Amino acid sequence: MTTNTGIKNLQHFIGGEWVDSEGGRDFDVLNPLDDSLYARAAKGTGGDMRRAVAAARAAFPGYRESPPADRERRLLRVAEIMEKRKSELIDCLIDEIGSPIQKAAFEFEKGLTMVRAAAGLCRNVRGETIPSDAPGKFSMSIREPLGVVAIFTPFNVPLIKTTRLVANALAVGNTAVHLPSELAPHLTVLFAEMVAEAGFPAGAYNVVTGFGHEIGDDLTGHNDVDFVTFTGSSVVGQHVSEVCAKNKTPSTLELGGKSPTVILADADLGKVVPLAARSIFMFAGQACIGSSRFYVERPLYEEFVKRFAMAASRVGMGCLRDPGTVIAPIISERQRARVKAHIADAVDKGATVVAGGGWVGNRCQPTLLTGVTEDMTVCKTETFGPVTSIYPIDSYEEGLEKANDTEYGLSSAIFTKDIDKAFHFARNIGAGMCHINGPTIHDEAHVPFGGNGESGVGREGTDADMEAMTELKWVTVQL
Repeated sequence: MTTNTGIKNLQHFIGGEWVDSEGGRDFDVLNPLDDSLYARAAKGTGGDMRRAVAAARAAFPGYRESPPADRERRLLRVAEIMEKRKSELIDCLIDEIGSPIQKAAFEFEKGLTMVRAAAGLCRNVRGETIPSDAPGKFSMSIREPLGVVAIFTPFNVPLIKTTRLVANALAVGNTAVHLPSELAPHLTVLFAEMVAEAGFPAGAYNVVTGFGHEIGDDLTGHNDVDFVTFTGSSVVGQHVSEVCAKNKTPSTLELGGKSPTVILADADLGKVVPLAARSIFMFAGQACIGSSRFYVERPLYEEFVKRFAMAASRVGMGCLRDPGTVIAPIISERQRARVKAHIADAVDKGATVVAGGGWVGNRCQPTLLTGVTEDMTVCKTETFGPVTSIYPIDSYEEGLEKANDTEYGLSSAIFTKDIDKAFHFARNIGAGMCHINGPTIHDEAHVPFGGNGESGVGREGTDADMEAMTELKWVTVQL
């Protein structure tokens, strides 16, 4: 609902109905470009969350028996509705989280692909026949949905994460309760409207808006939740993992990153530099797979720094609806303070700012640092802004060693014409994803997306989610 002042009032979606928060509480959602009021959203309580879980639990027995054709048809209908409401979704991505229109359009197309890929998953939930040592015994496995799936999504790519995780959960026969980032509730509310319009039964998908630190445990720790998928910071991910462990609730965690890019002396800088810029400056570096560490062999180091600095100085910071704009506002004052602190700490300890370092309103200029040492926060800690460090290396072996010198392990990249070194890197990098001659930022609906160590547990994607969100049951028949 939109008030006569133009401010949206967002409600929970529970059991197929739009409802206010328990007690009628709400909270402000701000446009990160200028911190103006964008919307007011229902401020969820533990009671709201328990109602949502109860609705999902009640809907599950009937929904799990729905034919694949029904789920497939409804998901394809969601995709049709998304296409009709494309401009509304893109406007939401621009005004709620500060996406430049180029990134918003990219995210819309990815989200559309996620839903369509999930529709194809409906007919892929299958087991297998298994040889048996017992004479006359027919042995097989069948795959069944787990039940109620708890979904936590971040602010930076809310449409991609929502479409992927919600659609995959529904495709395999689960019901879902979704707690989106408090910074991006409207996007999820719009998606819930589309799910409802597509004909999904009441309770199959439920949305509660609010603050994870207040009501997240009411979801992850609920006895009727059968699976948890969380995207967010490593610190919060650790807590989610501990809560799930108490109930032995399986989970996947997609957490932070400190993704490295190694550039060897035989790389073509004309091709590398634009991809390097994309890998850290897209959405102002607010991406877990952004490349915040570049290791460059010395023969190319000085030239790379020079060209990268020039590219950084040309990155668009204009109107968010201008196709030439790349740099987004940093999402919140808390996160802005973090980015500023990382840059200031590096400079105070002797790093050189070769590009950027300043601010235009709530936007940080594309920032390149050299001379970064291990005592600087930015060296090992995720900044989540348009800030990256460039290090010289003397060999491929040193590049691999330094790339692996991290607690994170999400994405990685190497640029080289040497196929042996490229594949050696892919096999030996401690990251869940590796891109040869491509940027660290890349995703597709069907790939196993995820990381190791502090970057998470498990993988996302159609096949990965099908395995994670279902369980195998062994069945025998004695003939």
